[in-house]
Order: sequence, then structure tokens, then C-alpha cells
Amino acid sequence: MNKFLLALLVFNINVMASSHEVRMLNQGEEGYMVFEPAVLQIAVGDTVTFKATDAAHNSASISGMIPVGAKAWSGDLSKDITVTFDTPGVYGYQCTPHSMMAMVGLIKVGDEATNIEQIKSKAESLKPSFVMNKGRFDTYISKL
Repeated sequence: MNKFLLALLVFNINVMASSHEVRMLNQGEEGYMVFEPAVLQIAVGDTVTFKATDAAHNSASISGMIPVGAKAWSGDLSKDITVTFDTPGVYGYQCTPHSMMAMVGLIKVGDEATNIEQIKSKAESLKPSFVMNKGRFDTYISKL
């Protein structure tokens, strides 16, 4: 009986999880080299598919910008990648070849942003490496 209840619970969690899509673009509403949408708020267990809409982009978590215990990811160039977010908190991600252009984004998973101070600190330390859009992370953080 316990196995049945466990299977039912797992099934219900999977049914309740939502899928989201983020496009990787050369140009979008917020300028050049962007993810759209660049800021997401999702539930624990949801998935995000980063779509290689334009070539030569990827999605990769940024070291120091994911919750403790969360799994890092790094997609291949010009390939879609789907990531499941099982750990609550805020995740910062980038397009690796366009990180100097601040091609970045944020995902808030769940209701609490327990690692927001870590996110702010890391975002501030990355600003000098950006050749454009230096305030992009600040704008995105304000949308959380």
C-alpha cells in the first residue's frame, strides 16, 4: 500500500510541474544578446527549456549563482537544453561565449530567495567583465 501512495504522490508532483521556454537571441526586446524572458519565477520541480532560437548560444549556470545543493548545467552551443529545477532559490545563468556582453538571466524557484545576497554579490563582481549592459543584472534582480 505504501508503494502505491508513493507512486501516486510522485505522479501528482510530475503532473503539477510546469514547463517553461526561454529563447536565446541575438536581438530581442531588451537589446542585443538576450534571453527572453530573461527573468522567470517558477515552482520547484518545473522545467525550463532554453531554445537555441539563434545560433552560437548556450545556457550555463554561473558558478556562485545557484542555491547550495543545486545541480549546475552547461548546454552545448546551438542546442536546446532542458533543466529541471528541484532546489528553491535564485539561479543566475549565462550564454558562455557572450557572457562579456552580459547575456545573462535569472530564475527564481519557489517563493523564497534565500541566496539573493549571494546573487547580488556575484552579479556585482561580474560587472567589470561586461563590455556592455553592465546594469543588466541589477535590472533583472529588481524584477524578482
